Amino acid sequence: MTGKIIKGISGFYYVHVVESGIYECKAKGSFRNQNIKPLVGDNVDIDIIDEEGKKGNITAIHERTNQLLRPAVSNVDQAVVIFAVTKPAPNTNLLDRFLVFMEREQVPTLICFNKSDLADDKELEELRRTYENSGCRVIFTSARDEKGLSELQSLLEGKVSTVAGPSGVGKSSLINLLQSGVSMETGEISKKIERGKHTTRHSQLIPIKDDTYIMDTPGFSTLYLENFEKEDLKEYYNEFQEYFRDCRFMGCNHMSEPDCAVKQAVENGDIPKVRYENYRTLFEELSQVKKY
Repeated sequence: MTGKIIKGISGFYYVHVVESGIYECKAKGSFRNQNIKPLVGDNVDIDIIDEEGKKGNITAIHERTNQLLRPAVSNVDQAVVIFAVTKPAPNTNLLDRFLVFMEREQVPTLICFNKSDLADDKELEELRRTYENSGCRVIFTSARDEKGLSELQSLLEGKVSTVAGPSGVGKSSLINLLQSGVSMETGEISKKIERGKHTTRHSQLIPIKDDTYIMDTPGFSTLYLENFEKEDLKEYYNEFQEYFRDCRFMGCNHMSEPDCAVKQAVENGDIPKVRYENYRTLFEELSQVKKY
């Protein structure tokens, strides 16, 4: 029987099998001997040892399409990063870190600004303009008014989406709304993995439809870029790239170099200043990392 791991905790893995339900499983000892650890998002084969009690053993892990370390999940089709428009104001430096990280992992990212009901059109347009050329789609939602929900649902359709964001932005409220109206089977799954009772402490995959999952991850307040060369950072700022050929120096890092087309584009208002300032902050941070 084949299913997908939707949660792992204390050595137990909860495997969702379409039309059969959720099974509490242990992993075979051979995985540990091979230093292989099952991840949330893994497609696995299981042997049933107790059908009535919904218990089994994981016997095989299918090949992964990708694997993220933070959060430790696999087979992700896209990332949805949720920030609030206000209350709290978006930490764009933290947002940019997340975008760079996902770009390096080659995971398409959707930026969702929630609490749009608390902001005026000018504030919304400023956020849209800042990120419209980042290579990510930008949408606005309001969990309170349920605005933008249908657009978000359509973008999740048929995908495994990891949903992340800092605490206090309404992430849990949006996820609960996305779960509303789903089948009884999914409701029972949510009950079994205790979805929504507490602040998320572990990554967990929530079935919305047979082929649609959202992966809720613990809220984050910081994110460090590790194993990253500062000279590569510019490649992950999509709006910089059309100006590279116009810089005086090949390999320009767009910091202190003269005749830099990227810096000129910032001065002209063609590249949002906040994006460039975040780039400088990250570049300087990476410059301080010691090489051993």
